[in-house]
Formats: sequence, structure tokens, C-alpha cells
Amino acid sequence: MSRLWDKGLPLDERVLRYTAGEDHRLDARLVPYDVRASIAHADMLAAAGLIDTGDAAAIRDGLEALAAAHAAGEWAITLADEDVHTALETRLTAAIGDAGGRLHLGRSRNDQVLTALRLYLLDAGEAIGESVDGLRAALAGLADRQGDVVLPGYTHMQQAMPSSVGLWCGGFDDLFADARQGLAAARRRLDRNPLGSAAGYGTPGLPLDREHTTDALGFAETQAPVTAVQLSRGKAESALLFEITLLLNDVGRLAADLLLFYTQEFAYVSLPADATTGSSIMPQKRNPDVLELLRAAGATAQACLDEALMVTAKLPSGYQRDLQRLKPPVFRAIDLAIDSVDIAAHVLSGVAFRPENIRLDEGLYATEEAYRLVRDEGLPFREAYRTVGRKYAK
Repeated sequence: MSRLWDKGLPLDERVLRYTAGEDHRLDARLVPYDVRASIAHADMLAAAGLIDTGDAAAIRDGLEALAAAHAAGEWAITLADEDVHTALETRLTAAIGDAGGRLHLGRSRNDQVLTALRLYLLDAGEAIGESVDGLRAALAGLADRQGDVVLPGYTHMQQAMPSSVGLWCGGFDDLFADARQGLAAARRRLDRNPLGSAAGYGTPGLPLDREHTTDALGFAETQAPVTAVQLSRGKAESALLFEITLLLNDVGRLAADLLLFYTQEFAYVSLPADATTGSSIMPQKRNPDVLELLRAAGATAQACLDEALMVTAKLPSGYQRDLQRLKPPVFRAIDLAIDSVDIAAHVLSGVAFRPENIRLDEGLYATEEAYRLVRDEGLPFREAYRTVGRKYAK
């Protein structure tokens, strides 16, 4: 196996394992995106007269066939490949000959991987957003079923003012609508084409048309100057991770409420049987494990965000191999976000509030009573407040 940087010198197997890291496993999700970017690059090279149109067509057909075969499970990226880029180019060249060796003209693995990553992250952000839409639909369904059920509203973990299932659902729905907007805002740094910046200093003497690939790949703009591309690594990723962290913290707060409501002491809700587990020692137990894991998901997301921020915090300009370590936390957080939001929606679709168990403290309407004294008897609010307060003093 000849890697893209291989000059024929031996490489210690331990060094290969350490430097390749998890890329040969993680890069599986990047195959269709690297194929898209490579086809756009080849078409641009042909349009610029840097390769002939026959080679560009062979590259396009060969890459599309490789993408289909990978999706069908007919080949996988191996440690010997090191990453998606070597895996594709090596197999492409074996399939179509010298034309495959012309593909890498005018690019580096540095702009190649970043292009594939940004295309993937744009899709991933939208996939998370679609999961959020599903969670909002589950909240709306619960509000439709039981929105009129009265709940106590809590402050300081004490019953404070009247609320309802509809109000409870509405509060979280607004948080998730905000999350959707945050995910959309995170696209700004992702939606910039890095292809053609090569190793961070462009391609002197080579007339690349970067706008061509920007248009072909659907990016909003071309990132310039070329020296900004590597300096920007980690910022777009961290912006997406920040929004994921906020989202999963909100999911965790919803889970925390349901966990409280599910205790025997509250017994405000029942959970769907298929969303609870059992105890290995206590035969009577049905445990809300899924909600506990949802409550913890925000911590994992924040750890991913912190990891990404720390990887890039003190790097000098230009490409540094440290940036390879951005993939694991970014991919882990994306997968966690989609799984968590989807499972939260599933649980909510089977949640049922139990009005017969919801006890309302006699003081729950005290503030409303004070407002009545102001409205009907003309008392200053502070006097009404003290009057009602004495009534409920214990």
C-alpha cells in the first residue's frame, strides 16, 4: 500500500498505528463527501485545461463506482490505507490507471480533508436539526393529549405557582426551537470552501479556479485568503459542538424533570414500558435508565467541546497534525446528539401524566390571590403581598 505522501522509505508499524490513529475507522462517514469534492476538483482541473476531459470523466465514473461499492460494504478503509484519501485514490488508480494519478494536482490532504469534513458537518447539523423537529413534534403531541392537566410550578424545589402540562411542554419547545436556530447559525463558519488552499499557501503557478468548486459543491463562499483556512480549523467544529452542548443540556433538563416526576414520591407520570429497564436483584423495579443517560449526555457533549477547543487553542499558523484529533470528539458529539434527541422523542411519545396523583399545595394560588386584592380592592401590591403572606404563614 502506497500512501499519498509515501516516498518509498520504510515506516515503523507502531508509527503508522499512532499517526493514523482512528482515521481508518472514522473516515468511513467521509467517503461520499470526499468523492463529491474530488469529482468537483477534477471537473475544475479539466475546465482550467490542467487535465483533459476524458481523464475527468474517468475520474468521475471511477469515484462514483467506488462510493457505491463502499456503501454496499464491498470495501472498507484499512489501517494500511491510513485514511479515506489514500483509500480512494489508490483504488481509483488501480481501476482507471494513470488518470487516477492526475487527481491530486493542485490540492493537499489538508484542504482535501477539510472540504470533506465541512460538507459532512453541514449535513450533520441538518440531521441534528431534523431530530430536534421530531422532539418538538413529540412535545406537541403530549401537549395535545394532556395540555390541560394542572401541574405545580416549582421554584427552589418548592411548589410555587400553578402551571400545566401545556406550559411545561411549551417551555421546552421554545428551548428546542432556539436550538434549531443555533444549529442554523453554526453553518456560517462551515459554509466556506477551503478547496484550493492546498497546504495552506495556495498553488503558486497553477491557475486553479476556486470559485468553480465553490459553486459545484454548493458552498456559500470561497474561503480566502488561503492562509486563513488552516487558521480557521476547529472554529466551525467548536461552534457546532457548542450548539450541541446547549441542546443536550436542554434535553438533560427535560429528563431531570421527568425523573423527578417518575419517583414514587411524585408519581406524576408513567413511562412507556419499552423505555424502562429492570434491576438484576430487585424484581419489582422498572428503572428510567434512558432518562438518566439523557441527563448525562450534556456532560459528554461539553467534554467534546472542551477537547476541540483545547486542541486548537495554542497552535501556530499553518497546518499541524494536532488537528487530526478534532475528528473523534466532533463525530462522537454528533452521534450522541442524534441518538439522544431521537430517544427523548420516543420516550415523550409514551409519557402520560397522572392527574390523580398530582397534589397541589394550598398556597399555590397565593400570588393570584394577592393580584385579586390589588385589582378588586385597590391595595398596593406590597400590602396585598403581606396580607396574603400572613394567611399562609406556618
